[in-house]
This record gives sequence, structure tokens and C-alpha cells, in this order.
Amino acid sequence: MKILVTGGVRSGKSRHAESLMSDFGAVTYVAPGPMPNPSDDPDWAHRVRSHQERRPANWNTIETVHLDTALNQAAGPVLIDCLGTWVTALIDRLDGWGRPVSHWRTEFDARVAEALTQLSGYDDHVVTVTNEVGWSVVPEHVSGRVFRDLLGAVNQQWAALSDEVHLVVAGRVIRL
Repeated sequence: MKILVTGGVRSGKSRHAESLMSDFGAVTYVAPGPMPNPSDDPDWAHRVRSHQERRPANWNTIETVHLDTALNQAAGPVLIDCLGTWVTALIDRLDGWGRPVSHWRTEFDARVAEALTQLSGYDDHVVTVTNEVGWSVVPEHVSGRVFRDLLGAVNQQWAALSDEVHLVVAGRVIRL
């Protein structure tokens, strides 16, 4: 079973995803975002720490931008939280924020394709969290529009390989 959990910021997505894994003993938790320097971004560091503290002791955490490798090496149920931080980390690694998308989009798409290939072949439970970013105003800055467009495309591809998509709004879950 593959489930994609989407919704707005602070909607309860992560807690819902974690609850979907509560019946399993050991879970591989993949955190594919950039690792914060607490002195650079204390708010982000606090968010990461609160997620870490919520995880059961028998969950194995992998912090990596390489989703394909994490899925290839995992055994048993996997929770990925989240695709939004993964897309951010990929753009960071491709030095994409200040360059035209055309200079790095091919490499970005290749990394997404590698992760999707591993997801499609994974034969245990995978719950993936993502952000729904397309319901707002058009971002003022190019970087915001690039992020929105790329994450929207990744979400569509991930949903196509999922058995279910859950939308979380104000802590309430709608199964799409």
C-alpha cells in the first residue's frame, strides 16, 4: 500500500502519516530535506527537533536527499516526510535558486525519476507526506514559482503511483 498525504502547512499531515504507521513495529523514517543549522534558522531546527522527538524509538531514521537510495536500502514500512523539503534540497544541490531552470531541470527530472522507479518497485507500505502548494496566490518571486511548479509536478507523479491520496485540512482527513 502506497499512500500520499497532502495538505497545507500545519494542517496535521505528518501526524496523520505517523498514525498510518502506528500498527507497524519497525518503520524506516526518511527525512529528505536540508539539515538546519540551529543558529541560522532556529524555527526550522525546532520543527525538525519536534518531529524527531515524536518518533517511536524503534523507528530507524534516514536523513538523506537520495530518496532512491533510501528506498532501495529500506526493509519494511517506510514513511517519507516530506516531498516539499526534498524538492528544496534537490534545488539546493543543483544550485538552482539563482540559475534558470533550463540549466538544471534535466538533472532534477532524472533524480525524481530514480525515486519514482524505486517507489514503484517497493513492495511494502510507503506513506509519503507532501505540501499542497497550488491553492494560493501566484508567488511574487521566481524562486517561489519554480518551487510551486516543480513540487506540483512531483506530487502528481507520486500520486499516480499511490494507491490512495489523503488530503488533510485543519486536522481532518479526506481520502481522495
